[in-house]
Amino acid sequence: MMLILAWAINAASLLLVTWLIPAVNVASFGSALLAVLVLGLLNAVIRPVLIVLTLPVNLLTLGLFTFVINGFLFWLAAWMLDGLHVRSFGWAMLAALVYSLITWAVSALLLPSSRARGT
Repeated sequence: MMLILAWAINAASLLLVTWLIPAVNVASFGSALLAVLVLGLLNAVIRPVLIVLTLPVNLLTLGLFTFVINGFLFWLAAWMLDGLHVRSFGWAMLAALVYSLITWAVSALLLPSSRARGT
């Protein structure tokens, strides 16, 4: 049940990003759900590989290159899906940052943490 709630929160966060950033468009809530699923899969599979491959650059930039990786994955998800459109790579980087902040804040407020459950 918590997974479904987190999925819905992420989709609502993506819709909020489309409201805040006019260069990002999502066709519907269903498209947002699919986009969040694809983003999650990309972050689980491709992101660790990119982090390892770009480790020297990431170390030189003190971790700031991670923002570029997040923007790339957001842009890649938009490229793969018809229901998600991002105008450019720069907008994808900004959208990924805003999406991460919104998702983190809403999840921290609504989802119970593992510390509250005693695990």
